[in-house]
Amino acid sequence: MAGCAGEFSRVYKSNDPDFRYEYAKQCYAEGRYMQAVNLLQELVTALKGGDNAQESLFMLGMSQYMSRDYESASQTFKKYGTSYPKGIYAEKAYFYVGESLYESAPEPRLDQTPTIGAINAYQQFLDLYPESELRTEAQNKLYELQDKLIMKEYLSAKLYYNLGGYFGNINSNEESNYTSCIITAQNALKRYPFTDMREDFSLLIMKSKFQLAENSSDEKRLERYRDAEDECYGFLNEFPESKSKGTAERYIAKCKKITKD
Repeated sequence: MAGCAGEFSRVYKSNDPDFRYEYAKQCYAEGRYMQAVNLLQELVTALKGGDNAQESLFMLGMSQYMSRDYESASQTFKKYGTSYPKGIYAEKAYFYVGESLYESAPEPRLDQTPTIGAINAYQQFLDLYPESELRTEAQNKLYELQDKLIMKEYLSAKLYYNLGGYFGNINSNEESNYTSCIITAQNALKRYPFTDMREDFSLLIMKSKFQLAENSSDEKRLERYRDAEDECYGFLNEFPESKSKGTAERYIAKCKKITKD
């Protein structure tokens, strides 16, 4: 290890860019990605305009990616796409912008800015290279990332619903939470009409509308029970085999009793 470190130090201090570049390629081939990064970060500028300019920039991005420095890798691959839009590594560079951001995408509860960036990157790749051999992989990961955004919306809507009943008695904050749940879930269904979580969103809307009716003031009571009843019928029509069928039927019975009285 000491010998390798000493060798790298001698190469790093060399004034011969071609020699340093060949050693960087050797580091990359042997999986010594951090050493490759350290050399290539300076070499990409020295080699710019030369025969190895494209390869050095792409290899830097791949070295960063393999080192799990995904943020730097995405920026390097973007730089390659901007600098060499028709370059020999352009297709893979555009693909790896998405891959880098995909690896950075957090769990659904957290901010999804990297997820959105990855979706946009994969979509750009698919638009530019519709016949690519990497097309299927890009599409599958794009759908996976969209599912993550959908789950983010669902968790937000569910949180509003849970907060709605937290205080036990209706107040302006509670009513606002149920309303926010409805709006969040409805907007998610508009954005993702074919999601597999359609029933989950619809159930939250139905339950929130019923809770609004249950806790309404006298002037809003009948209108909200009618709205909740309509929502229950809509839920049963769309999901006749739902495990929540009994809940919808109980809500309907209560709504009918109130509106008839």
